[in-house]
Amino acid sequence: MIDAQRVVVKVGSSSLTTPDGHIDRQRIRELVDVLSARRSAGVEVVLVSSGAVAAGLTPLGLATRPRDLATQQAAASVGQGQLVAHYTAGFAHHGLTAAQVLLTVEDLMRRVQYRNAQRTLTRLLEIGAVPIVNENDTVATHEIRFGDNDRLAALVAHLLRADALLLLSDVDALYDGNPSRPGTRRIARVDDPADLAEVDIGGAGKRRVGTGGMVTKVESARIATEAGVPTILTSAANARAALEGEPVGTFFTPSRRRRPSTRQLWLAHATAGRGSIVLDPGAVRAVVDKGASLLPAGISKVEGEFSAGDPVDLRDENDTTVARGLVTYDSAEIPDLMGRSTRWLARELGPAYEREIVHRDDLVILARNRRR
Repeated sequence: MIDAQRVVVKVGSSSLTTPDGHIDRQRIRELVDVLSARRSAGVEVVLVSSGAVAAGLTPLGLATRPRDLATQQAAASVGQGQLVAHYTAGFAHHGLTAAQVLLTVEDLMRRVQYRNAQRTLTRLLEIGAVPIVNENDTVATHEIRFGDNDRLAALVAHLLRADALLLLSDVDALYDGNPSRPGTRRIARVDDPADLAEVDIGGAGKRRVGTGGMVTKVESARIATEAGVPTILTSAANARAALEGEPVGTFFTPSRRRRPSTRQLWLAHATAGRGSIVLDPGAVRAVVDKGASLLPAGISKVEGEFSAGDPVDLRDENDTTVARGLVTYDSAEIPDLMGRSTRWLARELGPAYEREIVHRDDLVILARNRRR
């Protein structure tokens, strides 16, 4: 990682706050010192920081993390300001300017927002600033989960074509079991997701202030490595050592395959299908093997309720999810279209119906068909 010229660093809330929810100023200073040293050495640094909700607990008189969304958003609104204020002061001490960038994962999926975020972050790096990125918790429409910042960091690393991603937590590496038990082995390197097939990955960290846990960190590493970005998972205490190339934590080797688009990464790793569409064998072959769009003629069944624009799972007749995509119709509309060609639909219902159920540009393959 010492040779990386552009690095995305993600830090979890448990690494930034005291057990009772206060911002830990000393921990922030230590992290800022490490990142400033790399920035002064000519490395472009982007920090993806959790901690807004946790930082807002004490100022609002909350003893524990709230369960309801409105109070979480209120805590995030208060805590985000405090968090950025400390970062701003810390980087200013080193002569650096911190810049707040609030995103949602959805912002990185829609082309206009994606391009805007890319331009803004790139320009901030060009002028020497240190972008501080966080999930835009205060306007989130779905339940806030700090684990999403792990995925967000991976997508930001892809968006910026970063040379490396560093995931910092309160655990110093990935282990093949509970690290507190004798005989547990640190996993120093992961070259392929199959390397972890027999490893039980779980737990939300020691502090349980955030909700990401090891599962989302490993998933984030998988997203980043699929995008060609080498990733290190370690503790905040090891940040300096990791950035200087010392063998700490767990190293995830980047894939050599073609980089997927940000939209494909988002669909595959940062969404869940809000319903399902069952495909007949011919449609499975067309979508999975030939890279075609999903047409009404190849649909056997619709399950669940969803609206146009929602992500949906595409399943074969054996109940295997083979793909996920953004649907162009509401679930209530599709049954009347099933089995019909788009030409027939256009002739009988009008030209607006001569379109795909899921366009191939809005679709990602999750499992290859094993029909033979």
